[in-house]
Amino acid sequence: MTAYTATVTVRLKRGVLDPEAETTQRALERLGFELADLRSTDRFEIDLDAADEEAAADRAGEMADRLLANPTIHDYDVAVEERE
Repeated sequence: MTAYTATVTVRLKRGVLDPEAETTQRALERLGFELADLRSTDRFEIDLDAADEEAAADRAGEMADRLLANPTIHDYDVAVEERE
């Protein structure tokens, strides 16, 4: 087994209301920052042991499917890197 860190980034799908991002975007604009859009995300870093990188990504994806993300309103990405 090899040690990996899987990073799961969960975000609301486009078109789903994101009041936290809307409030933050307005505050940034009041501070003089110009931006086209802002979306909030949740990021989970999961340390796990797996046979290989693909197995680690599969396990993290299963965690996202079963608990970390609601497929009706969320999209997610999984990135995996080996820990030393």
